[in-house]
Amino acid sequence: MQKVLVTGVSGYVGQHCAAELLKKGYLVKGSLRNLSKTDEVVNGLSKIKESKENLEFCELNLLEDSGWDEAMKDCDFVLHVASPFFNNVPKDENKMIRPAVEGTMRALRAAKNSGVKRVVLTSSMVAMLGDANGSVDIDQNSWTNTNAKYATPYLKSKTLAEKAAWDFINSQEGTENLELVVINPGAVYGPSLTGNLSGESMAMVKNMIQGKVPMLPFAAINISDVRDIAELHVAALTNDKAVGKRFIVASEKPHTFLELSEILKSNGFEKSKSKQAPAFLIKFMSKFSSEIKAMLPFVGNVFNGNVESTMETFNWKPIPLEKTMVDTAKAIKLKLDS
Repeated sequence: MQKVLVTGVSGYVGQHCAAELLKKGYLVKGSLRNLSKTDEVVNGLSKIKESKENLEFCELNLLEDSGWDEAMKDCDFVLHVASPFFNNVPKDENKMIRPAVEGTMRALRAAKNSGVKRVVLTSSMVAMLGDANGSVDIDQNSWTNTNAKYATPYLKSKTLAEKAAWDFINSQEGTENLELVVINPGAVYGPSLTGNLSGESMAMVKNMIQGKVPMLPFAAINISDVRDIAELHVAALTNDKAVGKRFIVASEKPHTFLELSEILKSNGFEKSKSKQAPAFLIKFMSKFSSEIKAMLPFVGNVFNGNVESTMETFNWKPIPLEKTMVDTAKAIKLKLDS
């Protein structure tokens, strides 16, 4: 059986990747910044019968060299999912940028040193936003301008980390070169395996179904189901057509927060509001809230990601948006009611 290292296995995406790997018959080694989260991951994966015997853990830190080569020495592939995220904008942008870039480089160097065949890197559509101004068509050749006015630390971290990865891959010499595939999701929703509601996506939907979001900003981007993201991370390990490419894994068109809210409302989550906030109000409120400030690159803009190459390469079709949102809300309600 082939073994895959999944960095950041306790995270929202990382845990779904581990679940998909286990279902497909892989051995999984999950990295954690702190092994105290082991039980949370095990509990989240407990419904998969192979999880106990085919799952192990190691401790890795994106900002420390120790352990990376050792973690990968018996692995065939790596899913590098781990990346820092803050709901608000940190005062020092390097708190987000440094671990993203340096962690990516540690993962790639260790993979290369250990003879790993292929790394699948979790990036984001936020690395593809251009100047984040108006309506933007996005494809695999698009890059975020990190010098743009509204380039937040998070946008910079994802863009610079992915660019560093491609620079590393393209500068290799010799015949036994490490292969790279990059997955670029949009806004990520879908049920959490652990029931942890602290992430941005879970918190947003939780507040919407509880009626705690009185007005919604106008912003449109392609929506990703975390289960699709996990499926294509795993498919990318063995699909040779995917090597050396970036893939947007998301809905076929962009959707607004208002659309998401209306889906929830029409499926019984009646507290979800359907009122749109004017852009000037969001921009004004951002002066007083770093969390709202983090949304500024998206407010008033439409980011339309082209998923045609993804669908063709993987013979894949996105999970319907309604299913994504309803499954997310049901999982959150189940957690709140328990």
